[in-house]
Amino acid sequence: VPLQASGGRLVQPGGSLRLSCAAYGFALDNYGIGWFRQAPGKEREGVSYINISRKFYAVSVKDRFTISRDNAKNTVYLQMNSLKPEDTAVYYCARATSRLIFSEWRTPSNYHYWGQGTQVTVSS
Repeated sequence: VPLQASGGRLVQPGGSLRLSCAAYGFALDNYGIGWFRQAPGKEREGVSYINISRKFYAVSVKDRFTISRDNAKNTVYLQMNSLKPEDTAVYYCARATSRLIFSEWRTPSNYHYWGQGTQVTVSS
């Protein structure tokens, strides 16, 4: 599996988590990586995206979440602050098929190589 997401757990509202997406078998800095989430009964939605020159965020997480990349560790991170119950979902990372622009990054079909997902639960 070329991508592995980790770091999800139960956290109280207002808390923070950092998710990791580790890449195997390819150099992560050559590709765009997206974070998606899927809550029960809902469609998979784009959360954030990073490539060599751009970072994009969903409106619902902007100013709370920060995406970053450590090329030495071949890992992309999603720092999530001020978490809300509506952030509860399984979070996935995925490798983009090409360098995506703003209008493309939230479309799941523009990605291949999905990680296995990590559960984030925000609850008191």
